[in-house]
Amino acid sequence: MSDQQNKSIVLQMYNSFDQGNLDKVQESLAPNFVAHIPGASEPLNREAFMQSVLMTFRSAFPDGMHRFEDVIAEDDKVVTRGTFSGTHFGELQGIPPTGKQITIPFFHIDRIVDGKLVEHWGQSDLLGLMQQVGIIPIPGPGLIVRKLYLALSKAMPFAQRLR
Repeated sequence: MSDQQNKSIVLQMYNSFDQGNLDKVQESLAPNFVAHIPGASEPLNREAFMQSVLMTFRSAFPDGMHRFEDVIAEDDKVVTRGTFSGTHFGELQGIPPTGKQITIPFFHIDRIVDGKLVEHWGQSDLLGLMQQVGIIPIPGPGLIVRKLYLALSKAMPFAQRLR
């Protein structure tokens, strides 16, 4: 398949996800599909990827949309870079809905064989996601100043601190 055809297949899969059509997403994945996801102890097969990643994320952010900055294809791989935005309306791995808007950057690499996705590598800002839904606090300027003061005072010789 051409690079342009592979781009089209990948973008259609993400569009189907954004529209909430997970059956169509599943149709675009080959039976031997595997996903390499940060935090997973081993690659996920097609069913595990659908359940633990796509369905979980879609139910947590039902209005979620991908916005692509770059879509690059070469041979059997398509690289996408952009942001995912949505509203936290559903539970996310035990985190109750907050109603907060999130926007996280991502990089994905998808490999296509015979018109189907056979492999996926995904990288997203999950720390930023947790900060945006309020699970992990973002340090304010006061904390940063205190940490800087402590670091500098430890570096300064004791005699200079007494003056």
